[in-house]
Amino acid sequence: MSLGNGFQVADTADDVSHKCKNPPNYPAVGKTALAQIFRSDGAQFQKNYTLTTGVDLVVKTVPVPDTADSVELFILDSAGKELFSEMLDKLWESPSVLCLVYDVTNEQSFTNCSKWLEKARSQIPGITLCAGGNKTDLAGRRAVESAQARAWALSQGLECFETSVKEMINYEAPFHSLAKQFHHLYQEKLEVFQALV
Repeated sequence: MSLGNGFQVADTADDVSHKCKNPPNYPAVGKTALAQIFRSDGAQFQKNYTLTTGVDLVVKTVPVPDTADSVELFILDSAGKELFSEMLDKLWESPSVLCLVYDVTNEQSFTNCSKWLEKARSQIPGITLCAGGNKTDLAGRRAVESAQARAWALSQGLECFETSVKEMINYEAPFHSLAKQFHHLYQEKLEVFQALV
């Protein structure tokens, strides 16, 4: 059954499916590596960089803490090159949640998060978002400080996470947070729907 805007109910009452989007922020920030390592529970780290030229789909079921429910994430991993952005707009429609991924060693990738946040909020009002800074293992090359990222995220009403896909540190946190937030919104909509019946 579809509830619109990517909300879908699976065959079992305790599974919720929805689309999670890694938008095209900047090339080589680690969006694909983050999605792949999350899907494989840390077993698959992509050592060689391969340019994503479209959208890759990664599917994973995430249990929601303190409930018997789970959320099935359909993660759409998008190319980071601006060259592909017009094509990508046509390939993904109204995700339910969005993770803005940036490279902590690349100030421009962090700056681009504001642009993608504005675009997402204008196209999909009420979308659930978070920010994720990747490559914390490259501490000597850090260009975006944790406090700077947290302050920006807080000013935008977002949760902010830092990860190291290479070191397998905190890579699941953005996805678990989005799944939990989505589950909460889904439960609210379900209560409203049930009150109407």
